[in-house]
Amino acid sequence: MKTVDFQRSYLRFRTDWKKKPSRTASHAPAFTLNNCRILLECRLRVEDRETGSTHTFVMGASCKTERVGVDNDVWLEPNADFVPIFSDEEFLMLKTYSLAGQEVNLYPPGSGKQSERQHGNRAEAYDRSSIDIVECEAEVLESVEAIIEASFETAPLVSRTVITQGRYTATIEHPVKTLNANERDNVYQTDTGPVLFPDLSVEPNELLPRMDMAYSAFNGPDWAEFIVRVPTKVSDELSVYHYSKPARLDCENQLLKLSTQ
Repeated sequence: MKTVDFQRSYLRFRTDWKKKPSRTASHAPAFTLNNCRILLECRLRVEDRETGSTHTFVMGASCKTERVGVDNDVWLEPNADFVPIFSDEEFLMLKTYSLAGQEVNLYPPGSGKQSERQHGNRAEAYDRSSIDIVECEAEVLESVEAIIEASFETAPLVSRTVITQGRYTATIEHPVKTLNANERDNVYQTDTGPVLFPDLSVEPNELLPRMDMAYSAFNGPDWAEFIVRVPTKVSDELSVYHYSKPARLDCENQLLKLSTQ
């Protein structure tokens, strides 16, 4: 079986202000050209059984809003966590500021506001962009004993969770960054995130705009619990984004050990 080699898979985007202004900038860049490479954290494939089509989404690693190439004052103020999500043609930029609902001005002035969930067309926003996925051979760990044994090794592990709901079958793949193992009582448990968490009640064109992030945990083959990032009240007037909404789903889980040869 093959799966994603997340340590060698990326999403990329290129901005070239001499060709066209970026649609996602909130400051004047120090240079007119930038190529950005971001490691992948998750791949989500959603099969639409009504149409037979498959929609692919990837999520890049979290970074911070920044000025590139400057001598000082690298970090933008207000600063945000920044997570890019790509589909085949579109993007969703998730930004987490100190408070939920915060917006900043887009650059150049007069371009409007950039929300914490900016959604658009990749071809319109960037000079070019790509999803570069490397796949490699992997062994399915068929037993609890095999999973526990793999926890003591150094080979990368990947989780695959398949959720069937309504018209869709969604497959979430992500690197297992935390794995608990207990060889005395024959127990394991994953604890990894963030991963893409889809709303499978919406129409296909709403899958990306409605995408959320979550952490995932499971210790068996047929269910997983997620804790979803949502606006969370810290007072009557203020909310922040926090992983605070639990969701338990029936699904099919596999752990895969990547070949290191």
